Amino acid sequence: MTGEVIETPRIVHPELSARLQQHLPFARAECQPLPDEAGLSLYLLNPDFPQHALTAEQMNAVLNYPAYWAFCWASGQVLARFLREQPNWVAGKRVLDFGSGSGVAAIAAAQQGAAEVVACDIDPDALVATAANAELNGVQLSLHADFEACAGHFDAILVADVLYDRDNLPWLDRLADRADRVLVADSRIRDFSHPRYQKLGEWESNTLPDLDESPEFRRVSIYSTVAT
Repeated sequence: MTGEVIETPRIVHPELSARLQQHLPFARAECQPLPDEAGLSLYLLNPDFPQHALTAEQMNAVLNYPAYWAFCWASGQVLARFLREQPNWVAGKRVLDFGSGSGVAAIAAAQQGAAEVVACDIDPDALVATAANAELNGVQLSLHADFEACAGHFDAILVADVLYDRDNLPWLDRLADRADRVLVADSRIRDFSHPRYQKLGEWESNTLPDLDESPEFRRVSIYSTVAT
């Protein structure tokens, strides 16, 4: 029929949606393809969630429970794209995704042929989301809540969207001590300087669902430890 609009059915993850709704009424975890990542989709907060209609009580609930895993932040998307374009960083290697959130970087590493991928996050909901997203994309990941308890040395550690809190900066040395190479993607710190890291370049992206962030937060830098 001419002019008929056919909507694509929304795929909703019941358990992740229930976890969101404990803090955000009407929230859903919906399957959403990443625009620049062919074949990579994630369960994220529904794009039509009424962000501007939250009561003060609901806003406080959001602040007390920031569901980072329900968004695919700009730095995570850029790091996933970087690995797709340069799979040699992870192919055939033992990889850890530090502060995995939605699991986007861990999933990208697995898609690019990593021998083993460990997704590590202190948020138990993030690990549930990472497991669901790994299954959605048909990859195998190991999940861990405690970085210090992850045994052994890693060929590569991935770090995306972690440096928004400058208290996390001391982790840069600790991570570098545990891996041959560390890749850090960040859109928040503009005065980044560390003797063990070098800048590889800048890329553009935006958070999904779109938070209408300042343009400066759409510029993502990637740094790596200096090869020894």
